[in-house]
Amino acid sequence: MKISKVCKNVALASCLVAGLVTSSVASKVESIHFLIPGGAGGGWDGTARGVGEALKKSGLVKKTSFENMSGGGSGKAIAYIIETASKSKNTILVNSTPIVIRSLQGVFPQSFRDLSLVASVIADYQVLVVRPDSKYKNWNDILKAFKKDPRSVKIAGGSSRGSMDHLVAAQIFQAAGGDPKTVRYVPYDAGGKALAGMLTGEVDVLSTGFGEVLDKHKKGQVRIIGVTSKKSIEGIPSFKSMGTDVFFANWRGFFGTPNLSKKRIAALNVVLKKMYDTPEWEVVRARNGWTNLYQSSSEFKTFLEDQEKTIGGLMKDLGFL
Repeated sequence: MKISKVCKNVALASCLVAGLVTSSVASKVESIHFLIPGGAGGGWDGTARGVGEALKKSGLVKKTSFENMSGGGSGKAIAYIIETASKSKNTILVNSTPIVIRSLQGVFPQSFRDLSLVASVIADYQVLVVRPDSKYKNWNDILKAFKKDPRSVKIAGGSSRGSMDHLVAAQIFQAAGGDPKTVRYVPYDAGGKALAGMLTGEVDVLSTGFGEVLDKHKKGQVRIIGVTSKKSIEGIPSFKSMGTDVFFANWRGFFGTPNLSKKRIAALNVVLKKMYDTPEWEVVRARNGWTNLYQSSSEFKTFLEDQEKTIGGLMKDLGFL
């Protein structure tokens, strides 16, 4: 009888150990290759490299690598990860709200449904930015010039017409009583090029992510006019606080190859969620002014479906569809 109990206890212990080992193996991610569908200096580039930095320095992932692949409003990278799925199991594609917008517009034939959803990781507000020596000292200056002659205010963005940088700028001016269709938007291929265009005087204002220019703002290299958050951040006024009732937060997250195994998705979910508790991530997050927005693969799917409905209606209202 005693021997029987001992055997049962040993068997139970063995099962528990086996379960722990299985769980450990399931959550283990040796390497991640980040596919970035835009050039250096943009929001996707910063997100992928920031997450990669935190994962590697914290020891959650042993090896990280990065690949920039611009073209087609991220369509080139999406097509690539689909076409090379059999040999890209360690690859994850970074993207954000534009994957919803551009799919609705037909910029590329795929949508988020053609990829495996991994997780969202951050939210980043949008801002309007000017040069330090710009004639526009504040939001009222820009708004006054826009209402007098919309064509006189050239606004750059690191993406195509009708994309998020354009859409948010149009939302801001519409909320201030202007006609969103008259916004003079100048598209650039990636945020870094759009920033350069503003700094060299090709355009007057830059529409971009808060995290992309926060450090430059602090160093006096650019001046942020306003942010699309509900409240002012880092001493920077929100448009709401300046009388323009607009709010927008852009998510950024990761996608895998089509039909990526549930085991791999679960493992990626584990390491990404663990990342939030590391000091290495807090350094990256604070440096970029990001807001944490972790959503597992299933939560991410529901979120994207809801956003698709909301943005689709908004784009029709603004004439972008």
